[in-house]
Amino acid sequence: MDVTLDGETLTIDQVAGIARDPGKLSYSPEARGKIKKCEAVLKELVDSGEAIYGVTTGIGEFARIRIDPELGSELQRRIIYSHAAGCGGLFPDDRVRAAMVARANVMANGRTGVRESTADFYIEMFNRGVVPIVNEKGSVGTSGDLSPLSQLAEVCLGEGEAFLNGERMPGGEALKKVGLEPLQLSYKEGLGLINGSQMMTGESCLQLVDARKLIKCAIIAGAMTIDALKGVLKAYHPLLHEARRHPGQITVAHWLNVLFDKSEIMADKSGKVQDGYSMRCTPQVQGPAIDVWHFAKGWIERELNAAADNPLFFAEEKMHIAGGNFHGQGIGLAIDYLTIAIAELADLSERHTNRLLNPTLSGLTDFLVEGKGLNSGLMVAQYTAASLVSENKVFCHPGSCDSISVSADQEDHVSMGPISIRKFNEVMKNVANVLGIEMMCAAQAFDFRKPQNPGVGTRVAYDVIRKYVTHLEDDRVLYPDVIKCGELVWSGELLDAVESEIGEIDISMHYK
Repeated sequence: MDVTLDGETLTIDQVAGIARDPGKLSYSPEARGKIKKCEAVLKELVDSGEAIYGVTTGIGEFARIRIDPELGSELQRRIIYSHAAGCGGLFPDDRVRAAMVARANVMANGRTGVRESTADFYIEMFNRGVVPIVNEKGSVGTSGDLSPLSQLAEVCLGEGEAFLNGERMPGGEALKKVGLEPLQLSYKEGLGLINGSQMMTGESCLQLVDARKLIKCAIIAGAMTIDALKGVLKAYHPLLHEARRHPGQITVAHWLNVLFDKSEIMADKSGKVQDGYSMRCTPQVQGPAIDVWHFAKGWIERELNAAADNPLFFAEEKMHIAGGNFHGQGIGLAIDYLTIAIAELADLSERHTNRLLNPTLSGLTDFLVEGKGLNSGLMVAQYTAASLVSENKVFCHPGSCDSISVSADQEDHVSMGPISIRKFNEVMKNVANVLGIEMMCAAQAFDFRKPQNPGVGTRVAYDVIRKYVTHLEDDRVLYPDVIKCGELVWSGELLDAVESEIGEIDISMHYK
C-alpha cells in the first residue's frame, strides 16, 4: 500500500500495512509547506546567535557548552555516532520499516527543523527498499529511542549496515545500489532523525494490529468451547450485557451469538441453569481486552501524529522550545496495560481447555479420547497451555514502572518502554499457542458431539483445524498439532476463513 504523510492523520493500520507490504511513502503538499517554514525559521534563529539546544549547544549534560554554528554539521554527525550504542538481536524488517514511517511522519509535522531535502531522503531510502540494521536492545525510551534511531540515521550518512533485497551489506553500498548519495547533515538534523519515540511507536502499531487478530481469535475459540460444552445461551443475551454498558463486553457477547448461531449441539438442552465462570463470564473477561485495546490504539495514534522531538520549532511564532516531548512514558504504560489484557485471553482460554478435558465438567470422555488408561489423549496439551500462561504472568510485570538515571543525572527519569514492548511480543506468541490448543481441543470435542453440528462460525473454525489436524483416535506425538494450531491463529488463516462466512468480527462496532 502507498501512504501519504501529513503529520496529522497517520493510523496504525497504515503503518502496519506499508511496513509489512512495502509501498511508497510521500509527503502531502501541506506537510511540505510546514517543513519549509520550519527550515527557514531555524536558519533565522541560528543566524541571530541564539543558544539552541542541540544546534548551537551540546546535548544532554553537555547542553551547557556552546558550539560554533560552523561546526553544526559535524556536531549532528557525532551525535548519531555516539548514540548508536545498541546490542542484542536484530529488529525484524517490518519493525524497522514501521519506525521509519513513524519518524518520517514526525518530520511531516513541521516542528523538527530538518530540511525538506532531508525529509525527502528519508522516505526515498524507505521507498527504494533500504532497511537499516538495528539492534533491538539499548533504548531506555527517553530521550526517545536514541540508540535504534541512530542506527537508522547511520545508514542515511552512508555508514552502518542495511538489508537490500534480503542481502546484508554496508550502508553506503546499499545507498549506492539504489542511486542515493549519503546525506550531508545541517543544523539540528542529527537530533531531528533520532530524538523521539518512533521505534516504540512503530512497533506498537504492528502489535496493535496483531493483538486485534488475537482478540478475534479468542472470541472464536471461546465460542467453540461454549458450543462444544452446550453452554447456557441466556448468559450471552444482549440485554444482559447492555445492562452493564461496557462496549467491549457487549461486542464479545454479540459475536459469540453470531458464531454459535444455529448450533445443533447447543439446541440440545442440557438442563443446566448456568455454567462455570470461565464459560458464563467469557464476555466479561474478553470484553475488557477490547476496551484496553482501544485505549492503547488512541494513545499510539496520538503519538504517531505528535511532534515527538526536542527542541521543537514553531514557525509562526519564530520560537524554539526545549522540553521533553520525546519521553515514552505513555507508550510504555499503554503497552503494559494491553499486555495484561491480552495475557488474560490466554488465562481464560486455558480454563476453557481444562473444562473440555475434564469429564466431570464436560460430560465427554476423559481427555477427549477413547481407550481409558491406554490413551492419554489431549491431557498434556493442557500442560503446555498452563506453562505458557504462567510464563506470561512473569512477562506482565510492567516495564514502565522502572527507571534508571542516565547522562550524569540530566536524564534522571526514563520510561523503559522498549522493555514493555519486547515483553509484549513474547506474550502474544504465547497467547496464539494457548488459543490454538483450546481450538484443537474444542474440535476434538465436536467430533464426540456428532451427528449434531456446531454453529455457523464455529463449524468453519472446526473445518480449518481438521484440514491440518486429524481426529485423535489413539495417542500420537502432539507437538506438530499444537504448533500447527498456533500457526493457524497467528497467521490469520483461521480468522480469515471464519470471517469469510460470518463477516468481519468488528471489535470497533461500539466505538464508532
